[in-house]
Amino acid sequence: MQIYKARWQLKSAALVLILWFIFVSSLEASSRILPLSQIKPGMKGIGRSVFSGSQVEEFEVEILGVVENQQPRRSWILARLKGRGLESTGVISGMSGSPVYIDGQLIGSVAFSYAFTKEAVAGLTPIEEMLEIPARVQGKRIQFSTAKDLLAESLIQEHLGQTFITLSSRQEEAWNHDQGIIPVRVPLIFSGFSERAFQAFKPFFSDRNFQPVLSSTEATPQSLKLSPQPVVFKEGEAVGVQLMTGDLDLTAVGTVTYVDGNRILAFGHPFYNLGPVDYGLTRAEILGVVPSLQSSFKLASTGQLVGRVVQDRTSGVLGEIGVLPRYVPVNVEIQRSPLNLKQFKLRLVNDQILTPALLNLGLYTLMSSEERSYGNLSVDFEADLFLEQGLSVRLEDLFTGNLDNPITSLSSLVAAVVYLLKNNEFKEVAINQVEIKIKVVEEIRTATLEKVLLDKYEVSPGEIVKVKTYFRTFSGEVKTEEVEFMTPALPSGSEFELVVAEASYIQQLERELYRVQDFTPRNLSQLIRILGNLRKNNRIYFRIIAPRSGLFLKGEELPNLPPSFKNMFISPRASTVNLIELNRSTLSEYQLPIPYVFKGALTVPIKIKK
Repeated sequence: MQIYKARWQLKSAALVLILWFIFVSSLEASSRILPLSQIKPGMKGIGRSVFSGSQVEEFEVEILGVVENQQPRRSWILARLKGRGLESTGVISGMSGSPVYIDGQLIGSVAFSYAFTKEAVAGLTPIEEMLEIPARVQGKRIQFSTAKDLLAESLIQEHLGQTFITLSSRQEEAWNHDQGIIPVRVPLIFSGFSERAFQAFKPFFSDRNFQPVLSSTEATPQSLKLSPQPVVFKEGEAVGVQLMTGDLDLTAVGTVTYVDGNRILAFGHPFYNLGPVDYGLTRAEILGVVPSLQSSFKLASTGQLVGRVVQDRTSGVLGEIGVLPRYVPVNVEIQRSPLNLKQFKLRLVNDQILTPALLNLGLYTLMSSEERSYGNLSVDFEADLFLEQGLSVRLEDLFTGNLDNPITSLSSLVAAVVYLLKNNEFKEVAINQVEIKIKVVEEIRTATLEKVLLDKYEVSPGEIVKVKTYFRTFSGEVKTEEVEFMTPALPSGSEFELVVAEASYIQQLERELYRVQDFTPRNLSQLIRILGNLRKNNRIYFRIIAPRSGLFLKGEELPNLPPSFKNMFISPRASTVNLIELNRSTLSEYQLPIPYVFKGALTVPIKIKK
């Protein structure tokens, strides 16, 4: 009995000791956080960040006050920073997320600054707000109205790419960069990019609060396998958000604010505030601080891939260590001759905004680096976008011209199609892989229609008609292509038209026939079909049009309908929306690929024999 009692007392003492340790640990954990309600002007503390290498260093912080409700139900702590050269550099791009402590207690992170200030005055995001960033949220996909606008503009590949450039360059300034407090700029390190590509895309990123920095080091393709060794981040350590990797690398650099096991909080302000995201998370090494009158910044190099960013919120980003992001693989092949073939591999983050933008940037960079900047150039390409559930979109075309217009047309077209897929209004689409094959010649390849000759202009139904199309190339050479078509079954004495034309004319003709200015898909399948059948530059289009009744319904033409079938749709009881009656119908269409960008249009009348 005594032995049993002794054992029970020993177990009780052990249990009390365990509970005491848990209690003390909880006290220590809660004591690390100093709530916003206790922040007073005049308080002094320290901040932590990396200014060189990977060593976390301290700087001085003096609290100036609290700015209440700077945004709805959000407040900022206003502070003056000193030490580590901040007196001369101001708040440094790359300090986003640098933790600030008072008496060893974490109060928040450096996140905002005033433009063109003489002192390093910063806005701190309170740590309570950062801790509210949810670990896991199955967020609703954001809809962007520009997706509809983009497809409504044109069904021609080249025009679609041009429209994408126009729409993506429209900025909605969320922050006043001249007077108000703005997020600390985020250094965006371009590794492996040419100066030409960097300058071309620099405005796109700088307008979105990034500080584009061209690195002198080449991108080193990294393995997408995580290190078997445990990775531990420290508060104040530099961290990278990797947007592109492979033969090109694009990584944004900030600072770790808070560490909780395999999760970290960083930056203190958003990238795009998209909610759930899937970006790469890397280590980063600071090569040094570059002072600037406009905005001093940290020059950094990307380190090892260690996890992913899963949340992009108003108060910062949340990262998970030890979990790989799901990149979109892009394989590019550029051929100048049978003996000159180069292959490149890129990995892009899976994102509604960044995936198409980065694809545009990556393709432009690879092509502009391999090809000459000026002079005549023709680019022939094939692209396959492999989607989930066995779906795919195939693109092919020819762009020709001088300067870098063909390169811009190709890269923006593929980016526009990806944008439409990622931002469609029907359902989320996963792009599993992108394969692009490009052939380049240093010459102009255009062809202009000269004349169209038929072997007969009065025919019987079902009779074969031979069509010869003559066109003149850029070099002045006249070439001929011959096709055949079968005469449609039309009443004797009637007449129909054969239209031979370029892509733009066919689109104009369709808009006149259907009396609509845009084509809006009604489901994902139709969107994919439209994207796969965009009109191309290197095609001669042959279309037979006859004065026969038909319907244009929900983006599809129903030609040459029997009266009974047509009446079923136009009956008042049908109440069908988006229904347009046609008095001229497209009976058939054929497209002929040629190795030139084709221009011109002719309409040839043909009679049915009596």
